Amino acid sequence: MAKIIVFNNDTDRMETYYRGEDEPMPYNANGTLRVREFRGSSNSTTLWTTKRTMQVWNSQRYIFGNPIPVGFAFKRPWEGGHGSQSQHYAGVAFDVGQRLSNNQRNQLRQSAIYSGLWSYVEPAALTPTWVHFDKRFRKSCLWNCWIYAIKARKC
Repeated sequence: MAKIIVFNNDTDRMETYYRGEDEPMPYNANGTLRVREFRGSSNSTTLWTTKRTMQVWNSQRYIFGNPIPVGFAFKRPWEGGHGSQSQHYAGVAFDVGQRLSNNQRNQLRQSAIYSGLWSYVEPAALTPTWVHFDKRFRKSCLWNCWIYAIKARKC
């Protein structure tokens, strides 16, 4: 059983939920994101995210129109591969599509970019075997790198 803390952007309040690994995340539509998928390999008994992130996930899943295999979303910095400012630690990032073909991953990446829902979608050159997108609170220096890569047509 996981304790899930959700910041509700509409009410400006924190909400607490308790869910089993096979249950959908709070604010998840149609069971498209289970707690175990959101958690990935994290050992944390407490997970956190925002209502807005879950709503954007729902919209992305609808726009893409197919299941999106989730490697993980939540990960604490010391659990591997991510720095202390990782959006995964904030519970607002997704690494997805690891089991998709290159063509399907490219379609998913383009879908995420053109949707305008996400704050940042990592270029394929940086994540060739998965798709990373996140709903950060503000644009970072990576945003400028991404815009440069798009303009240079390098992603």
